[in-house]
Amino acid sequence: MKLTDSTIRTFKPVKYFKENSDRINSLSYSSNGETLISSSDDDQMVTYDCSSGTPKRTLNSKKYGVNLIQFTHSPTTAIHASTKIDDTIRYLSLHDNKYIRYFQSHTKRVVSLCMSPIDDTFLSGSMDSTIRLWDLRSPNCHGVMHVSGRPTAAFDPEGLIFAAGINSESVKLYDLRSFDKGPFATFKLGMETSGCIWTGLQFSSDGKALLITTNGTHIRLVDAFKGSHLHTLAVRLISIHFYKRIGGGVYFETLHIFSLSQHS
Repeated sequence: MKLTDSTIRTFKPVKYFKENSDRINSLSYSSNGETLISSSDDDQMVTYDCSSGTPKRTLNSKKYGVNLIQFTHSPTTAIHASTKIDDTIRYLSLHDNKYIRYFQSHTKRVVSLCMSPIDDTFLSGSMDSTIRLWDLRSPNCHGVMHVSGRPTAAFDPEGLIFAAGINSESVKLYDLRSFDKGPFATFKLGMETSGCIWTGLQFSSDGKALLITTNGTHIRLVDAFKGSHLHTLAVRLISIHFYKRIGGGVYFETLHIFSLSQHS
């Protein structure tokens, strides 16, 4: 089915899932689109079959907690941040519910995780004011950037550059091959999200727009090349996903779908 404005307007909920006893804090789709995984404040991860619309498996992380769940390029593995004991990032096999590897360098809570769209590298951002570059195949950090405040990070669709949101007020663009030389562009954003904490960044699927999610009641769309303001959406989201020029976000029991071309 082709997603158009008219077809989307015919959508309606057909199933409700109550697998968790607390807030769902993040969602991630597998790269083949067949599986959805959620993480919750009840320290559980749940996988869902997207074709049949049924829960597949519940996995527990009672010891470490779980947040910022992200599928890797394999539909059987995922990474997530910890909410208990320490600030380790954990690489999990969903097949047998065993951890493959731990990524330990952050000294405060991890608030951003982003897989590269092209390989096994990923970015993490922490309240220790660092953004770190990792590879799933090694427990060692491959690069670190010290920033002035709370960070969030996102790869562009080609995996060649990444954006870093700094202290909920500016966006810096880095070339992945030479990020140690500093950003090649910096955008100081205005007051549209003033007073809100930036909780995430995401490029549109064509790489032309950058969406900033916040802990407030609105999100912001900016030009990814110029940093100019495109639109502010009055909506609260916990998760955002793009399909071509269409974006969709979830906040508790409400699904919001908007068109980037119409900014609505």
